Amino acid sequence: MTQAIVVQEHPGIAEVVINKPPVNALDSREWHALADCIAQLGARDDLRVLVVRAEGRGFCAGVDIKELDAHPERIVDVNAGNYRTFEAIHRHPLPVIVAVHGFVLGGGIGIAGAADIVIAADTATFGVPEVDRGAMGGGAHLQRLFPVQKVRAMYFTGAPIDAQEAYRLGALERVVSADALRAEALDMAGTIAKKSGTMLRLAKESLNGVEDGNLESKYRWEQGFTLQAYMSPDSAETRQAFVQKRDAQFEADPAKPPNSNAS
Repeated sequence: MTQAIVVQEHPGIAEVVINKPPVNALDSREWHALADCIAQLGARDDLRVLVVRAEGRGFCAGVDIKELDAHPERIVDVNAGNYRTFEAIHRHPLPVIVAVHGFVLGGGIGIAGAADIVIAADTATFGVPEVDRGAMGGGAHLQRLFPVQKVRAMYFTGAPIDAQEAYRLGALERVVSADALRAEALDMAGTIAKKSGTMLRLAKESLNGVEDGNLESKYRWEQGFTLQAYMSPDSAETRQAFVQKRDAQFEADPAKPPNSNAS
């Protein structure tokens, strides 16, 4: 547990709150702490459902780019923390409701995409800007939320979509005002918490079992390309440009001729 991760308890419900100003971008240690927290709650017989939400301007901006700019070798540990967090949610023995607001980026997409139910404030926007940060995003988890070609458009352009579009595409259970988000998530959690714990655990395991493919294997495949990306100077340039608040400058691709129109 860290100061960035707080647990609040209600009858049958554990509320996991991410609170790391200004944008809830977690470093490697915090991602592992979040994974440990969620996994440990799954061992509790008195719980029926989890709610994951956040304080501040937005839900989660993903990983701490400043940490990776200063210590690029930590990408392996960050990836491991992301993987463990998303797996802890997806494979959690209990239903997991994620309540999002503001920006839902990078690791925030992984959390939402791993969940059973997503409720969003009308302020929410969803995006994967990793291509502009020298890495790969949570495409495996994004594809649990949106159709495959929408995922590719978002992945290649980095353009976000808003809560109403996400609802239209079937990613969200409900869209509510930001002021009502927490109450709405806890209200749904309260409905679930009245059910049999045994039945909920069996239902969660059965639903995971009938899902096509293996989400964790897909994410491992995808993040192998992040490690490959980190061996490229372009990857370092994207992080430095982000930290320095400037446009990235890339050298010409050596695999292409200087003038592709030349005969």
